[in-house]
Amino acid sequence: MSENVEEVRAGVVARYGELARAAQAGERVVEPQEVTGGCFGAAGYDDTTGLPDGALRASLGCGNPVAVADLQPGETVLDLGSGGGIDVLLSARRVGPTGKAYGLDATPEMIELAKANAAEAGAANVEFLHGHIEDVPLPDDSVDVVISNCVINLSADKPRVLAEAFRVLRPGGRLGVSDVIADDGLDPAQRAEAERLVGCTVGTLTESEYRALLAKAGFTTYTITRTHAAAGGLHSAIIRAATPAAPSGVTIRPMRESDAARVLAIYQAGLDGGNASFETTAPDWRAFDAAKLPLHRHVAVDTASGEVVGWIAVSAVSSRCVYAGVVEHSVYVHPDHGGRGIGPALLNALIQSTETAGIWTIQSGVFPENTASLRLHEKAGFRVVGTRHRIGRHHGRWRDVVFIERRSSATGL
Repeated sequence: MSENVEEVRAGVVARYGELARAAQAGERVVEPQEVTGGCFGAAGYDDTTGLPDGALRASLGCGNPVAVADLQPGETVLDLGSGGGIDVLLSARRVGPTGKAYGLDATPEMIELAKANAAEAGAANVEFLHGHIEDVPLPDDSVDVVISNCVINLSADKPRVLAEAFRVLRPGGRLGVSDVIADDGLDPAQRAEAERLVGCTVGTLTESEYRALLAKAGFTTYTITRTHAAAGGLHSAIIRAATPAAPSGVTIRPMRESDAARVLAIYQAGLDGGNASFETTAPDWRAFDAAKLPLHRHVAVDTASGEVVGWIAVSAVSSRCVYAGVVEHSVYVHPDHGGRGIGPALLNALIQSTETAGIWTIQSGVFPENTASLRLHEKAGFRVVGTRHRIGRHHGRWRDVVFIERRSSATGL
């Protein structure tokens, strides 16, 4: 970790330590006047009935992520940068006695304040953790929902924060974040001054930057909704995202370079079956990496062994801009892991990530003898466009190819 990140962390902890002490002393801490609509602090909540006054005094958020996270009874939720605990206490109400709400904060004084507020509220299903949002002290796939309220902008390593959120979320898990975003193209000096006025001292992300980081982290669906205007081209916003669903015992995440050997081995196993492709030998990683679009490569990982057991990826069909939303995909599952629902899960992850990115057509060619693949794609919404007869030679014989495609129901209508 760079010295800059550590320096930023220390500054944020010191600042919020002072605010926590002020709240403990009965003061109502910062509530920026530069934000219109009264969305900062406790004013951002519809109902705070029964919450300790200490939690309200220490409310430093820019919205109400609990209201958009769709929390359900029995779920486990994690609040990144929980401060005085207001969102943790509200979440604990939503998930009920069979659920649990974690709060994570780097400031010891905030942890102390939050614990006192939880005790006053009689909340038994909460736990406050001391740590950094870039290094969440929870295991993989351990929570259903991650929320955060105007805290991610305080991190000097925002990509790591979103990657950690993805890591701890279970398959099909949800992210619901209130944060401050910036308009694209702002003058750097004016933007820095606006961030100072609003309290985003480490800088904000633009909407396009947020989207890119969510996709890189592995979220396959994401939306950003602006809620209120702030100073100088800044806006409070709600960011919603979801991780891809997966069958029991499997997690779907972004493909990494460290997966290369396993991905290519699965590729070769499919080719050896004789009905996967005209290719007979898997490419090396350099060629594979160069051909596949970076934000639409997903792997299925067996959670017991940690091994990659399947993958899916796409290539652009043309360099012409008119075909920018058309891709060709490949999906392979290790022969030893068929019948687990991995293929449908990988296809669903790809459909989500491509639709969210504005891609309107996924296409491929399948040998007619590969009936399992044709059934798989039919169930995923692909249609048969036609058959290209005797289109290529494979192992010394001419073979037909069934051309299939899936048109997006959300993009390109």
